[in-house]
Amino acid sequence: MNYRRLGSAGLKLSELSLGSWVTFKNQLAEETAFECMKAAYDAGVNFFDNAEGYAQGQSEVIMGNVLKRAAWRRASYVISTKFYWGLNSGPNEKNTLNRKYLLQAMDNSLKRLQLDYVDLVFCHRPDPDTPVEETVWAMNDIVASGKALYWGTSEWSAASIAEAWQIAERHHLRKPQMEQPQYNLLWRDRVEKEYAPLYRDIGLGTTTWSPLASGLLSGKYNAGIPADSRAALPDYTWLRNALTDPARLAKAANLAPIAADLGATLAQMSLAWCLKNPNVTSVITGASRAEQVRENMKALDVVPKLTPDVMAAIEAAVA
Repeated sequence: MNYRRLGSAGLKLSELSLGSWVTFKNQLAEETAFECMKAAYDAGVNFFDNAEGYAQGQSEVIMGNVLKRAAWRRASYVISTKFYWGLNSGPNEKNTLNRKYLLQAMDNSLKRLQLDYVDLVFCHRPDPDTPVEETVWAMNDIVASGKALYWGTSEWSAASIAEAWQIAERHHLRKPQMEQPQYNLLWRDRVEKEYAPLYRDIGLGTTTWSPLASGLLSGKYNAGIPADSRAALPDYTWLRNALTDPARLAKAANLAPIAADLGATLAQMSLAWCLKNPNVTSVITGASRAEQVRENMKALDVVPKLTPDVMAAIEAAVA
């Protein structure tokens, strides 16, 4: 496993990480979650991603139980969580980044995870109803309290990230260190274009999600929706539409023979492609079984095979 700095910070994350979105609770019972996290940890993964809103908090509960059972050295792994969606329907408990919500959410998340602190905490989406300055102060105070070590954003515009950074700079507060955007062969512009000045100007790190476009770049949806896939879950109708789009499926089909020529699966090549971007700190993978974790880790061996000619062929396949 290789490790990359989180932008300008000293913290180093494994190039591939493991996330719990959709899988924990919805697809994985606690025993399987333990097996997946152990397989990842044994492969050198040190970053495990979570969020308050995943499975209505149950994803954090499961991860907390796994961490307690595994008894790994706390310094050997990095845990994240994210806030915005909330778990209740009150006016200060849902779809907000106001100070009251954020401080309470942090305490509740730590209880579910059974941790004294998380390493990374993200504002899961921008909040148009809360002044950015209020959110920046709240996140600064969470970090200052020792309940999180770094804070960042997820799916914020470059302009909003820059605004938050400037507010923090002006008031000598902890600055946003990282962003968690979607990034894959079919969804690229924000990471490659919009955020480009931020890597240089403020040392932004990125922990990217959906590297396989929710599984489309694994090839398993070419013949339809498998019954045991996340797209078959009752609350994921929106995902089924994206995974059955003919144009996107055609691009996945174009990529498959390139991966085969490399002696890799389409999923492994797609993960490796994400790692070719030096502005990506860590690529968050998902898995529903330990063997899938181990297969994903083989993407690290594919990265050196992505020569300029291969990268050009990949570009042509998704054009």
